[in-house]
Amino acid sequence: MNKHIIILAWRNIWRSKRRTIITAMSIFFAVLMAVLMRSMQLGSYDLMIDNAVHFYSGYMQVHDSGYWENKSINRLLEDTPALRNKIQSAEGVESLFPRLETYALTASIDKTRGAMVMGIAADAENAFSNLKEKVSKGQYLTDSSKGVMISKGLSDYLELGLQDTIVLIGQGYHGVNAAAKYPISGIISHPNPQMDKGLIYMPISLAQQFVGAPNMATSYVLNIHDRGEISKIRQELSASLGGEFEVMSWDDMQPELVQMIESDSSGGIIMLFILYTVIAFGIFGTIMMMTLERKREFGVLVAVGMYKTSLGILVALESLLIGFLGLVAGFLFSLPLLWYLHNHPIPLSGDTAEAMLKMGVEPILPFSMDNGIFLMQAIIVIAIMLLCLAYPLFKITLIKPADAVRL
Repeated sequence: MNKHIIILAWRNIWRSKRRTIITAMSIFFAVLMAVLMRSMQLGSYDLMIDNAVHFYSGYMQVHDSGYWENKSINRLLEDTPALRNKIQSAEGVESLFPRLETYALTASIDKTRGAMVMGIAADAENAFSNLKEKVSKGQYLTDSSKGVMISKGLSDYLELGLQDTIVLIGQGYHGVNAAAKYPISGIISHPNPQMDKGLIYMPISLAQQFVGAPNMATSYVLNIHDRGEISKIRQELSASLGGEFEVMSWDDMQPELVQMIESDSSGGIIMLFILYTVIAFGIFGTIMMMTLERKREFGVLVAVGMYKTSLGILVALESLLIGFLGLVAGFLFSLPLLWYLHNHPIPLSGDTAEAMLKMGVEPILPFSMDNGIFLMQAIIVIAIMLLCLAYPLFKITLIKPADAVRL
């Protein structure tokens, strides 16, 4: 491309400074609003996923084949060093730890309630989910603890406190009776309101003893290096472990969360579409007015020997330069703002915060720094400018120099 055309295009857009600035500013505000809206959406999704992942499912789990469908206590896997090493050696897996989950009827003197019993590797679980920070009374478990931690909702319902005894009655491994009583060594405020109603944590060795299944677990919870590699890691693990085990990612285990995110994301995309549609009509109006005002100029240029192709390239460059100015200004302003908001999420209060806490989500408004947000805005702005160019390029093909110079 001839550099003189680029220079000419740059000079032309500043012949009408007001029009150029107004058009570029409209793109600037559209980009700024779109970046902030999309960043806030994606940041909220990341927060919901992180809460769900760290407080229950993990990014991935390995179970005995068919366990997830009926979650029977009889579908356990043997916790062996060989199996752990095989999973740990998979590329992308950072760490893993076992869990033993079952259900039991809990009882105090005059009240009963069903609850989930979760046997955990205390240190590994805390390293992954910071569970210790959620202990509101008493002490966090150790791997050798003989007591249990119960959720605050269960504690309130059964009217049991620290050092009281809770009775558990359930089904053991392959028909073994599961009945025992344990002292309460801690009370935990679980962020998920449903789980807070009925959840008991105990060391996995104690849970194995309770159900009569030594060295057995319901699952391995996997922590991974890169969340974007989940699908690849899952496929490789499934292939290496064979049909004896099932490998599931967080979205397989929590489809309702995925559906909620997809639904909300679709709503956000529709809002962005409306925003950019309004901006597109404004840009089109500006370009159309610019084309009509310069009809005589275009005729003269063609008359003195300028090819219509070169003239079309000149007009296209002018439009793209204006779009580029608005896009760059939007990015330069939004980047530091987004960086600050990403590192200092907006805290929420009042009814909104209460509603989020009930959903098990931290009451903050986080922002994402995903590069895809900026790439998407660049593609949209360029696409709008190219679409709006259809009118002036069509008019240029119809120019008759003799008619145009008489205007």
